[in-house]
Amino acid sequence: MTPTSENNQLPTLTQEATELLKKLIATSSFSREENNTARHLEEFLQKKDIPFHRKQNNVWALNRHFDAAKPTLLLNSHHDTVKPNKSWTLDPFEPLVRDGKLFGLGSNDAGGCLVSLIATFCHFYERTDMAYNIALVASAEEEISGKQGLEIVVPDLPPIEFAIVGEPTEMHLAVAEKGLLVLDCTAKGKSGHAARDEGENALYKAIKDIEWITGYRFPKVSPTLGPIKMSVTMINAGTQHNVVPDTCTFTVDVRVTEQYTLEEVVDIVQANIQSEVDARSVRLRPSSIPTDHAIVQAGVRLGRNTYGSPTTSDQALLDCPSLKMGPGDSGRSHTADEFIYLQEIEAGIAQYVRMLEEIV
Repeated sequence: MTPTSENNQLPTLTQEATELLKKLIATSSFSREENNTARHLEEFLQKKDIPFHRKQNNVWALNRHFDAAKPTLLLNSHHDTVKPNKSWTLDPFEPLVRDGKLFGLGSNDAGGCLVSLIATFCHFYERTDMAYNIALVASAEEEISGKQGLEIVVPDLPPIEFAIVGEPTEMHLAVAEKGLLVLDCTAKGKSGHAARDEGENALYKAIKDIEWITGYRFPKVSPTLGPIKMSVTMINAGTQHNVVPDTCTFTVDVRVTEQYTLEEVVDIVQANIQSEVDARSVRLRPSSIPTDHAIVQAGVRLGRNTYGSPTTSDQALLDCPSLKMGPGDSGRSHTADEFIYLQEIEAGIAQYVRMLEEIV
């Protein structure tokens, strides 16, 4: 495609994407409650005469001239949102345009990314000359790392050679992403009267374990993502002031790099603390894509920077190389009066298209 024809299509793609985003904003889509936004996505694809599939609240489609002999790339972002916090001054479900900004819940995370990827998919949908197939997935339950989101769709897709996952990165290239491990730890003691020298205080045992967690440094450090980070985020002990607690529970948020498996991290922690350690899940793995991959180099040639992301996305559920990239700013995610610049959507579509033109 020539730059002229691309430029001619861009205004239409941007307008369609923006109108779709307004519909998504106006429709509540908290995690596990995305039924109505899934319906909007179905209606959009129907109007485009694009066959689609749906499982639970996930909606996906393949390019018209899909060829099983060709490799497939995945375009993915999510349509669920967190709940609005109490600091909102605007109606989170009213898509308000002001000063070049589109306000509304999910506008930045990740509605702008999703509609930009949908527009990109539509741009390539009819092409017969592509070296790749393109799969589009609008997934559910991303914000809660739920088990009824992208994870249940992947087995129904053709094998994916690489993926672009839409999250707000200002269209820079997150070539690696930390995995997430949540540890529920339980220190056990023996109850007694606080006025006498009785019992074994589980809280004191937990404090010793927490001191080890806060001071420990994993020897292997990722060249892209840096060190593993462990943070104790919750603690609970005791029933009343004069009883020595026999149990203390605390939770550890661990951001894992590719230098260790999640199972290895669990084993290391358990070997060094007294408390019992229970991992909620080992599903959310670190993810990455080689910096010399063609899609990354296409972005670099457009002046985009590469970096490692500390936050987790649906990348964690993919076994293929994946690049996290999308319009918007991660710093606006989950904030009151969330917004995305309209220009960011237009620029996002243009960059997605230009990068993929070099690949497909």
